[in-house]
Amino acid sequence: QVQLVESGGGLVQPGGSLRLSCAASGYSFSNYAMGWFRQAPGKERDFVALISKHGGTTYYADSVQGRFTISRDNAKNTVYLQVNSLKPEDTAVYYCAASQKTYYDDRIYSQSWYEFWGQGTQVTVSS
Repeated sequence: QVQLVESGGGLVQPGGSLRLSCAASGYSFSNYAMGWFRQAPGKERDFVALISKHGGTTYYADSVQGRFTISRDNAKNTVYLQVNSLKPEDTAVYYCAASQKTYYDDRIYSQSWYEFWGQGTQVTVSS
């Protein structure tokens, strides 16, 4: 069955960095665009970044542009999110998601655009 397993979260000081990973199995990884979302306590799950199925196109939320970098390794069925210059407001559970859709418009920011989801990894930014 389809599995997306996130890892790499943790407690980090402001200004620190982490690399989140999402290992996929049970489907043809290279045929799916991959995204990252995050959900802070008491808030909605928000779009963070997207990478196209071959890695040639990326999208970022304005709040993380220039600080976060999404990448993928199709040979390892894994998508990454390098998170730098972390701020307390980046504290959230980070989820990866997969979509087989081939068009990229405003719908990529919506959870409904994605077919598969992981269980999330907690990132806490605090001194």
